[in-house]
Amino acid sequence: MVTTTRIRLDRISSSTRNAHLSTEVILGPDIVCAEGYVLAVRILGDKSTYNTVEDLAGRMIALRAGDVLAGTLGNRRALRGYAGVVPDTLAVGDTIEVLNLGGILGRCTSINPDIGRPFQAEVLGAILTFPELGDRVGRPAHIRTGAVPPADRLESAIPVVYVAGTCMNAGKTVAATELVRGLTRSGLRVAAAKLTGVSLMRDALSMQDAGALTALTFNDAGIASTRAGMTVPVAKGIFNRLASVKPDVIVAELGDGILGEYGVQDILRDEELTGVAAAFVMAAPDPVGCWGANELMTKSFNLPVTVITGPATDNEVGRDYIERVLHLPAHNALRDPAGLTGVVLNALNSVTAPAAI
Repeated sequence: MVTTTRIRLDRISSSTRNAHLSTEVILGPDIVCAEGYVLAVRILGDKSTYNTVEDLAGRMIALRAGDVLAGTLGNRRALRGYAGVVPDTLAVGDTIEVLNLGGILGRCTSINPDIGRPFQAEVLGAILTFPELGDRVGRPAHIRTGAVPPADRLESAIPVVYVAGTCMNAGKTVAATELVRGLTRSGLRVAAAKLTGVSLMRDALSMQDAGALTALTFNDAGIASTRAGMTVPVAKGIFNRLASVKPDVIVAELGDGILGEYGVQDILRDEELTGVAAAFVMAAPDPVGCWGANELMTKSFNLPVTVITGPATDNEVGRDYIERVLHLPAHNALRDPAGLTGVVLNALNSVTAPAAI
């Protein structure tokens, strides 16, 4: 007979939101070691940096030693964060790490000295759900419950503004948010998406706060973290779902970098997904990144860069290089959001019937 335990959760991380957990949950001892399954863990110590988790409302809340956290098994391969994997086996009492702010759990394989070591946590058990009325045998909770289904075919013809970057922290989310704001103020109905990365609501919420009708991420499709080979059907499913709110344009952020390990390249090589592109906005930190991104986009993916933003455009030195050498527009999303939006509006006008604009 399987022994179950009732426990109260102190923190429910945003990565688990598809599982619709309550504060009181039932735990089982049998853990499925695969991405997307939801566990309860107890935080083993305090940290002074990278010491928060995003809750179901999108708030960043502190984690303290002794807190019982609901998190999601997943992998992470962040250049400026932690790298980690789902372990082959886990049992109650084992130790696992918190790999990101969204509550992704795994075995850390590499750290970033800027943020220190991750939280360690004791595994308390698999959180069980009881989907059938009167069901007395729980099933391990998974974030694919009620998820946006993947799609083999893109049914949406809504034009998409892709926001990509050379790496994480290059300014993609700032650019996407300001584009949502600017396009909305121009009179367009804007939907938003984040198609690649590791589970976190913050970026989608930022775009909604800027005026997006709705915003979906791969987490809404039941994915804890993306990787090569899976992002194309997830992206098509998300775009098909967003089409239901009848937007004029979709702003889609591609998390991580165009050379990262989260499956961005697959999206940039898919003819259906790039076929609806109205613009490719590139965020880069420096002139070398600008040059490299333009080379990759034009020569490896056969796609044009519409405009460059990010830290490389913080002052006239970077902007002059981009405009003079690369012959591309350069607009800083924070200091010149109107200029950035103007370039994208011109690109939209070139691919969209005037009536839709």
